Amino acid sequence: MTAIGVLIVLTLVCGFYVAWNIGANDVANAMGTSVGSKALTLRRAVILAAIFEFAGAYIVGSNVSETVRKKMFDPDQLTVLYDDMAPYILACGMIASLIASGTWLLMATWMSWPVSTTHSIVGAVVGFGFIALGVEGVEWGKVGVISAGWIVSPLISGAVAYFLFGYILKAVFFKQDPVRAATRLTPYLVFLVIVVMSGVTAYKGLEPLWKRWEYEPFSVSFISIVVSITLVIGLIGMFVSKHLLLKANLTSARTGTNPLLNAEVSRSLHKAEMHLQRVRSNADGDIRDRAEKLLKEIELVSDQARASVVANTDSAELRQVEKIFAMLQIMTACMVAFAHGSNDVANAIGPLSAAYQALHERAILASSTTPSWALMLGATGIVIGLATWGWRVIQTVGEKITELTPSRGFCAELAAAITILAASILPTGLPISTTHTLVGAVLGVGLARGINSLNLKTMRDIVAGWVITIPAGAGLSVVFYIILKAIFVDSGWVASELAVPG
Repeated sequence: MTAIGVLIVLTLVCGFYVAWNIGANDVANAMGTSVGSKALTLRRAVILAAIFEFAGAYIVGSNVSETVRKKMFDPDQLTVLYDDMAPYILACGMIASLIASGTWLLMATWMSWPVSTTHSIVGAVVGFGFIALGVEGVEWGKVGVISAGWIVSPLISGAVAYFLFGYILKAVFFKQDPVRAATRLTPYLVFLVIVVMSGVTAYKGLEPLWKRWEYEPFSVSFISIVVSITLVIGLIGMFVSKHLLLKANLTSARTGTNPLLNAEVSRSLHKAEMHLQRVRSNADGDIRDRAEKLLKEIELVSDQARASVVANTDSAELRQVEKIFAMLQIMTACMVAFAHGSNDVANAIGPLSAAYQALHERAILASSTTPSWALMLGATGIVIGLATWGWRVIQTVGEKITELTPSRGFCAELAAAITILAASILPTGLPISTTHTLVGAVLGVGLARGINSLNLKTMRDIVAGWVITIPAGAGLSVVFYIILKAIFVDSGWVASELAVPG
């Protein structure tokens, strides 16, 4: 086989390799909370994720597979430095980036770390740009902004999840009749979910289309059409869900009491304990003695309230409420999977398309197209990766950070989606990671229940993986690029074929 033929085969194999690892690591985030909350079994989660990830990657993925390399360095500089060898240098660099990114994702998945596939490929491409063009050839400003995203995105999504879950508690779980409260609130949540997730798909999955229309009147018209369609679909979903809930004829609380209300009682009693402790410390005489007696009585009542919460949180009414949120969570998870597939397939297909086109055309072109077979390859790799090894990261996100229920998982997924949408529509643009955003949202839901509900050891390991991702991708890419360049370029293998007429 010729050198160029070998490079083409390597390109296809490595593109599939990265897509497989994206499925094993990144896609698991979309379904991790659903599995952890028991809203979905692992098998059903894999099936749904396969359908929606594949659909997003294949139907919309061509719009987002703009090559990552363009954002990290100027490919025209390769032509200046390497002349006729520039296309093959680029191909070796993109293949090295794919191998490096896939290898790091493989290691992270083996350690059950949810890491950012975008940061992994960015680090790998930066490593190639650095070794091929030097320090000045890399767009370090863009690298810095992307790196900052791993700090910003989990903080924002965590805050959104914290307040969203707090609202759900007050609006549903702490009501006298939580079933009726959930029935009334659910149609509005369905509307919110559809609007947010449609917005995420439109802005993330169709981002190049927004930029393609340069004329303002046409652009505004396009935005208006998308917003109008989204609102109409949201309203339809709202009324359909309301009808289905009425048809379901859910049973409201017959006792007129909600066991979770004792959680609020317990918190209020705890505040009273703190106040009485201060009175006891500062007072003397009869006031001190009476405060002591009151404190002991309140402590007994507080213990009774906490015991009631533990014993009755699995009541029939609350199980019905969680079933409602389980359906909402499944809907959110499917939409997150579609948006993720449409966006993150580019991490595998972007470098693949760049390398393939450079080898096929024997030139570095200003823009690269994404053939449909490449999208099929990437989508298939993502699905197989999730099905074969995705359970490791699913277990970490769904079970090892904090205990999840359908209501908590729903809040985490919706908060992550809101954060992604907000970052997408900002005029300045905020590069964020889907992985970091979702993990931050799970963390926020856990914090809403108290710091003791979090597994800090797991969070420490996850953050360590985040910090290492970009430098690990860059270092591995340098090593693989040097090897590939030595085999195909420095040895004269490619040059000898180019010298042959015809």
